[in-house]
Amino acid sequence: MTESMEGIIHVRIDDRMIHGQVATQWSGRLNATRIMVINDSIVNDAMRKTVVRLAAPANVSTSILSRQKALTNIKNGKYKGQRVLLICVSPVDVNYLIDNGLPIKSVNVGNLAQRDGTERIRPSVNVTPEEKEAFKKLIGRGVEVTVIPTPQSPTVYLKDYI
Repeated sequence: MTESMEGIIHVRIDDRMIHGQVATQWSGRLNATRIMVINDSIVNDAMRKTVVRLAAPANVSTSILSRQKALTNIKNGKYKGQRVLLICVSPVDVNYLIDNGLPIKSVNVGNLAQRDGTERIRPSVNVTPEEKEAFKKLIGRGVEVTVIPTPQSPTVYLKDYI
């Protein structure tokens, strides 16, 4: 991507974090050596972290980090020489990373589950009002936001639906 994001090869938003499609299809297609999950709520939940780590392929390292720790590590070049698939749980997290200096130019949306107070904007993409505004902000910044569930799926641009 750029020097300040050395090692980051793909940014994805997926509230399932690491799961079958990420573990078997995305990590393989991207030749990822690490899957990094950025989520402030899971960082202090040992059981959830264990479950997420178990979903990763055996040959792929995992990092489950807070937004701030991930930002610090990326800016300090910790992932130089690696191939990192970065997964955020929300577009709010992606905006946080950009607001704090990461030059993210594209993001792929995999899944945002239906929850109370969400609006369905695409199959498997349900957003709260806050998430919808976060996506609009990303698009307004010139970030290419695509909805591509699996590497074989056609590219759909979220700007056409939001």
